[in-house]
Amino acid sequence: MVKAEAPAASVRGATGRAGATASIGLGVLGALFFSVSFIANRMMAVDGGAWEWSGALRFLFSLPIFLVIVGLRGGVGPVLRALRAAPLPWTLWSTVGFGLFYAPMCLAADLAPGWTVAATWQVTIVCGMLLAPLLYRDERARIPGRGLALSAVILAGVFLTQAGGQGGSSASMAGGVAAVLVAAVAYPVGNRRTMELAGTDLDTFQRLLAMSIASLPFWLVTALAGGVRAGAPTAGQLATTLVVAVSSGVVATSLFFAATHRVRRHPLRLAAVEATQAVEVVFVALLEPLFTTTDVPGALAWAGIAAISLGVVLYAFAGRPAPEG
Repeated sequence: MVKAEAPAASVRGATGRAGATASIGLGVLGALFFSVSFIANRMMAVDGGAWEWSGALRFLFSLPIFLVIVGLRGGVGPVLRALRAAPLPWTLWSTVGFGLFYAPMCLAADLAPGWTVAATWQVTIVCGMLLAPLLYRDERARIPGRGLALSAVILAGVFLTQAGGQGGSSASMAGGVAAVLVAAVAYPVGNRRTMELAGTDLDTFQRLLAMSIASLPFWLVTALAGGVRAGAPTAGQLATTLVVAVSSGVVATSLFFAATHRVRRHPLRLAAVEATQAVEVVFVALLEPLFTTTDVPGALAWAGIAAISLGVVLYAFAGRPAPEG
């Protein structure tokens, strides 16, 4: 049910005007770094790299990086205590938020160009908002009316982009879309649930470390499956997934998780930060043809990308609190 939005001042934990704008900025910057994964995964798929390895290696590489970052800050102890206190919830929601998000995205890269995968991925913006009533029992369960309307603008852009897509068989594209839809639901659910588990006890890097440890069984099984199906990863795939692990797994995910954490108590601003992921489509559409043989988007697809960008800009203004006085 769509409810009227509560005044900004009444939302506990709401950030000020500068804080809301900064969160949007962090989200956009994260989208730039995350766009690397769409392009890199497509490059590895074109070169014959197994999608299982593309997914597993990113997290196997990023785990020790997070361990070093958190260890240098003396924060490993609280992570281990949190995991021991609730091992099953951490394993479940980390597997959802990391495993059922990224493995399908890697599979989709085998089936469709990166910019079409990035465009389809934007349905996650609406998924996070529509699933909120099932995830929360407080003010965060409210579906913001303005957020729903602006998400409709972004989704219209997604459909235009898909209609203007070029290349690939219809069966392959359908399989790619189905895989992305699984990821689009899993990512916001896993993110929001692990935010609840972390509470105020774990910061962003600690939560990422906890999720990396808790999802490790999933990635080991995925790596084993890739080894059985396609053999060991090539040197090129190892190098590319290391770049993805740093750019998308560490930098982009940290920026996005930090941005959502800042506005976690404000439904519209949380939706606005999640909407910044739509900017990935623009980055991928511009950069992918430079690195792969993928066709550039056609005129209709560019119209869709423009609509997506407009929706994100409007979200940025809608998510800012009204001035006091």
